[in-house]
Amino acid sequence: MPNEVPDDQELIRRIMRGEEEALRALYARHSRLVYGLALRIVKDEPVAEEVTQDVFLRAWEKADTYQRDKAQVRTWLARIARNRSIDVLRRRSSQDARARGAWEDMKSASLESQVDPSAPVEAGFEQERLRAAIAALPEEQRAALALAFFAGRTHREIAEVTGEPLGTVKSRIRGAMQKLRDALEGEKGS
Repeated sequence: MPNEVPDDQELIRRIMRGEEEALRALYARHSRLVYGLALRIVKDEPVAEEVTQDVFLRAWEKADTYQRDKAQVRTWLARIARNRSIDVLRRRSSQDARARGAWEDMKSASLESQVDPSAPVEAGFEQERLRAAIAALPEEQRAALALAFFAGRTHREIAEVTGEPLGTVKSRIRGAMQKLRDALEGEKGS
């Protein structure tokens, strides 16, 4: 029968032969499953779409690695989607860790040259007070500040990355900013 729909195993065989139509059929059949799984893991629609595209690109490139006796095609695709999604989260997490380390980079930040010769000394004292005030913050507040100011994350993105409620993230950042303001203003008054 010419209109008979091939099963997943046949689609994989055809993909191995380079038949693009087979990949389109596999995508039509399983893209919602792959996208849904990716979205549950990465919690970001555009990223889940990218993961979905990556999964089917890998299915095209690596169809010969599929082992029929180990898993169904949909299970194989789901495993690729899960692994790819976790890779994305790990990459994000390492970027966030680098952002937390950026507080230390404040030491090497160049200062604008100023006419007053004591200005660089004062700026150094100001930076030191700021570093001390940041170091005195609870770890959760320091991490939230680093994600917001050095990684450029929105409150919602920080909530997704940390797994914390949005209100908690907002409270942490607001509380941290207030503590820094109080600490720095208190030292100026002394």
